[in-house]
Amino acid sequence: MPVTTAPSTPLIGFGQVRHARLRPAVNRFSYGAYFLRLPLRALAKSPLRSRMLGINRAAPMAVLDRDHGDGRPLLEWIDALLADHGIADAGGEIWLHTFPRVFGYVFNPVSFWFAHRSDGALRAVVCEVNNTFGERHCYLLAHDDGSPLAWGEEVSARKVFHVSPFCAIDGHYRFRFLLTDDAVPRFVGRIDHDTSDGPLLQTALSGALEPLTDRALLRALLGYPAFTLGVIARIHWQALRLAAKRVPFFSKPAPPAHPVTR
Repeated sequence: MPVTTAPSTPLIGFGQVRHARLRPAVNRFSYGAYFLRLPLRALAKSPLRSRMLGINRAAPMAVLDRDHGDGRPLLEWIDALLADHGIADAGGEIWLHTFPRVFGYVFNPVSFWFAHRSDGALRAVVCEVNNTFGERHCYLLAHDDGSPLAWGEEVSARKVFHVSPFCAIDGHYRFRFLLTDDAVPRFVGRIDHDTSDGPLLQTALSGALEPLTDRALLRALLGYPAFTLGVIARIHWQALRLAAKRVPFFSKPAPPAHPVTR
């Protein structure tokens, strides 16, 4: 059953990342993962009290303003981005879905910002993409007529940002997000990349959700002690595999002129 509203309790998800390249050579991989879902408005009123996770402070795990947006406070930045693009009715909760820093290091290929209206409906999603060249770009997903997004709905955006040297700037992304309120709540995020020649990449991040406690964070840390280093290591390992399979290489173009694509 899809969720339309959710209590503003910080969450942690345990699950998997799956990725498949379909052509010109097939390349698939999956690995265990965890992720955070942070209700930013709730945390602004009642800051997180945790020994394991720090918000803009030192801790074994941390989420820092400079890791997202343009370095401004997280809530200030996302509210300004939405307002700049004519979305003035996202006054409900804003959930940041991201990987934390672990012992000072993080690389987030993509973070999601889920912006809700005051009635709990999902007004917009911002997909914040980082590449390994230190560049960042955001895709803003929202209906032009102001209607809410539905959980499970497919939304598309034209690809404009260079992520992998084995993919040209061509085609579009198809996004789909699911959030269930089953006995064990689950999140699923899918990003498929189609080019003019058809489907190219299929990526999914999924996991079972539970309250974010120090015990759950410790379980994540012990289960994946070098998780964020592993993210960047896997990216380079998969690049070597693609090179060995003689997948064509594309030089990095200049980044988009604007930081947000809608």
